[in-house]
Amino acid sequence: MSSLTPHAPYRHAPKHRGEEDSSVGELLSTVTSDVQQLLHQEAELAKAEIREEATKAGKAAGMFGGAGFAGYMVAVFLSLAATFALANVMDLGWAALIVTGLWAVIGLVLYRRGRAQMRTVSPKPEQTMQTLKEDMQWARHPTR
Repeated sequence: MSSLTPHAPYRHAPKHRGEEDSSVGELLSTVTSDVQQLLHQEAELAKAEIREEATKAGKAAGMFGGAGFAGYMVAVFLSLAATFALANVMDLGWAALIVTGLWAVIGLVLYRRGRAQMRTVSPKPEQTMQTLKEDMQWARHPTR
């Protein structure tokens, strides 16, 4: 007997009203599951993006720490050299005070520049935020 006989019902056509509702229910369940999976994947992407940026920032901070220590040692010895050089033309106490004042000015300038630079840091995962917006827009209008 052929599968296209008039007595065989069409495979995908619902037999009863309840079967049509269960198909819509199954579709809604599938869509809900897909949306949940998509949101889960976006959350994982955000975590990975933040982890990657934190790792890069940690490595850079370590390098800055080493450079800072080396710079500190250079500054100490240059300050001593400048103090003793000035001590040849004035009292050692005044020479030390002048060098200390110079370092206070340098510290203030660096603090202000660092504060301005810190204001430009964005802790948000920009790529993930954009894809989430696109996903939500698609979820609202999947046919567009």
